Parts: sequence; structure tokens; C-alpha cells
Amino acid sequence: MAGSGRAVDLAVIGGGTAGFGAAVTAARQGLEVCLVEAGARIGGVMAFCPGMPWGGGYPCGTSIGGVMEELTDRLRALDPPAAEIRPSTLENFGPEIVYDPDMAQIAMFGMLEEAGVECHLNTLAQRPVMDGARIARIDCANRHGCFALTPRLVVDCSGDGDLSAQAGVPFDLGDASGAMMGVTLSFLLVNAPWDVVFADPDPYFTSHARRGVADGRLHSDLAQLYLMRGFHRDTVFCNSVIIRDVDGRDADAIARATQDGRRRVAQLVAFLRAEVPGFSDAWMTALGPTVGVRETRKLHGLYRLSASDVAMATKFEDGIVACSNPVDDVMRGADGAMTHEAAVEGQGYYTLPFRCLVPEMVENLLFAGRIVSADPAAFASIRGMPQCMAMGQAAGNGAALALRGGCAVQAIDPADVVAAMQAQGMRGLAGEGLGPPQL
Repeated sequence: MAGSGRAVDLAVIGGGTAGFGAAVTAARQGLEVCLVEAGARIGGVMAFCPGMPWGGGYPCGTSIGGVMEELTDRLRALDPPAAEIRPSTLENFGPEIVYDPDMAQIAMFGMLEEAGVECHLNTLAQRPVMDGARIARIDCANRHGCFALTPRLVVDCSGDGDLSAQAGVPFDLGDASGAMMGVTLSFLLVNAPWDVVFADPDPYFTSHARRGVADGRLHSDLAQLYLMRGFHRDTVFCNSVIIRDVDGRDADAIARATQDGRRRVAQLVAFLRAEVPGFSDAWMTALGPTVGVRETRKLHGLYRLSASDVAMATKFEDGIVACSNPVDDVMRGADGAMTHEAAVEGQGYYTLPFRCLVPEMVENLLFAGRIVSADPAAFASIRGMPQCMAMGQAAGNGAALALRGGCAVQAIDPADVVAAMQAQGMRGLAGEGLGPPQL
């Protein structure tokens, strides 16, 4: 039998949007929840790419509901409001939620505190200790030393799935050849008047970008610029600086990519100020502390969401979140293109099965977020932050059901998870439809 440690009902590993959704949901149902996050902030991409819009939360113009909608409503209700729903300027993307990232941090930490979640920030979950087909202990470390948790159940929302892989869950890395999407270093530009910047009808600033590449002033991967209105007036969020062929599991590779990204950011800011109308008096702020990673491991679950499931707008009986996001594939490997082609024709949507969050063998483990069980094309659609938060919400409900029922996660009745999600305001599940557009 594995050694002792601090006994808890649920350990949530990773405090990104999925981990946040899992921890809040499970704690609200009376579980003792520890959230272990390697960084100083929660929100994952929100911490690495401050100002990144929450895209995908409004398939067919209707909110997915649940914790994502609750968080958005809390921010919109502040004085002054700290969130707004706007149409995306990019092709095939629906409405998105833009927000003040600092106020979002305050709101999210508040929701965790209200639910009674114990947060361990700047803390690494180093490895699981197995007892047969169960995780018996998780060894953790922070600046004060090592400690252990002995959870009854674990939800892995770490993004890279290190703990699940160490527990024996099979996984795929990137696409069939192992190529992963590019990583990005983002930033904001302040004092860039929107009426001037966005007067150009081309949402990708293609003519400017190509001129910069041809002149050697911009990196060749900047042939299109992804510049979006920030939350605050006359701020512009830049999601353009993508570094290819980086293994997001490798800390040294991430450090090198971040430094490369800083050089490209400086070049891009200088180019925008000199060449693109509206940026002459702008300055940079909120440079990401490190690159944001889109893709590493995709774990094997009881079901693997496929590209055909997405294209056919499949609505599964155990669907836990609606999605109509485009196939947003971002420069895989050395040669991959930048695509965001429509995933579902017309005004359709698909749902993600709960089974995509459940491993085949480990009895007390669920997972959520970008380690979801999906093929490369389906993953490129389902990976949006609202969908990841909903995956976490489903995993939190699944954890509560498994612990109350005294069963392995593989024996959870998915219908009970769906019913719990619907009771918590999730839309578009179990044949109910999304309802009329809200925007």
C-alpha cells in the first residue's frame, strides 16, 4: 500500500480554465477540494496570454451556460463592467467574450474561495504513486519543500497530462507524425485608436504584413497579423507571434521559444508603430511571461472525438458541452499552415461526450482541458477556453457522483453527469437544443 499524505476528497491538478471549472463545481457539492497550480495565477491561457478572448462560448449565438456564463455575468455586473460580448473580427469565429484579465482573476479566485477550494499556487504535482489501478498518493513540492496528498479521486487539468501519463494513461502527441501546434507570445498595445487601426477592411492586415516580411522586418510566419480589439478602449490584443515546432513539455524548449518570441515581438511592435496607421503613438504592455502552449498530449479516453463527429454535428447522449468552433489549427510542426475553417456547416453545433474525459483503466482519475481525448482536427475545434471550462465542470460533477456512489469513474452513469450539467444551466445537451440566439 502506498504511503500516507494529506487526505482530501479531490485533487485537481492544474488551475487553468478546466481546473477552475472542476474545482468550483466539485467543492460546491461538498467535496474537500485541493487545487494544485504550478504558477502564481489561475486561468491557464489567461495567465500566459493576458487579454486572450474567451472564444467559442456562444455557439449559434447562444451561451453554453454553466460556470462560464456565471463568470461572465459576474464580470458584466461589476461597476464599471469588466466583460463584454462582441462579434469576432476573424473568419468563422462566432461571438467572443472580451474581459479585463485582472478583474477576471479577482472574480475567479473569489468563486474558488466562496466554494471552499484550497488553492496551492506555485506548487508542482511531481508524480503519482499507484496502488494497482488507483492513484493512492500525489507527491507535490513548493518552495518550502515536499508534501503529499492522498486523494480519493483526481482530476488532471494540467494541460500536458504529465500525471496521467505517469499513471499509465496512453496518449497521442500532436498529430499522426507527432507535430504539435505552434506556441504564441502575446501582448497588448495601448493608445491605438480603434477607428484608425481597424479602418482597414482586411481583418488580417495582409498587405502590411507581407510588406514587412518581404523587407525582412518581420519573421516569415507573420504574413497575417491577428490583431483584435482589447477589452479597454483603444487597446489592441496581438496574437500573432507564433513559434513553430516547440515541444511544450520541455521546459528548456519553452524558455528558448519565449526568448525567440520576445525578439519577434519587438520587431513587430517597431513595424506597427512605423508602418501601420493608428499605431504611431502606441506602446506595448501585458507581454506574456512565457509562451502559451496549445497542444501536447491528448489522452486516450473511453471515446475519442473525431473529425467526422464534428463535421456531422453529432450530438451525443452523454454530451457535456456544445461547440461550433472552427478547426483552428495553428502552424503544426515546421510546415503546417494557419487554418480556421468552419467545422460545422450552417448554424449547427456538436457536443463533446463525457467519455472523452474518462480513462480506460485508472479507477479514480478524470481529465479535462486540452488533454481531452480527441483526434487532431477535432481537438483543433474543441480546445476553446469556454469548452475547457465546461469539461472541468463535467469532471467536477463526475467526481462527486463517483465518490457519492463509491464507484470507479468508468462506472459513472453519464446520464447523471448530463443531468447535473443541465441543472447547472448548461445548454444544448441531451436533445434539448441550444434555444434561440441570445445576441
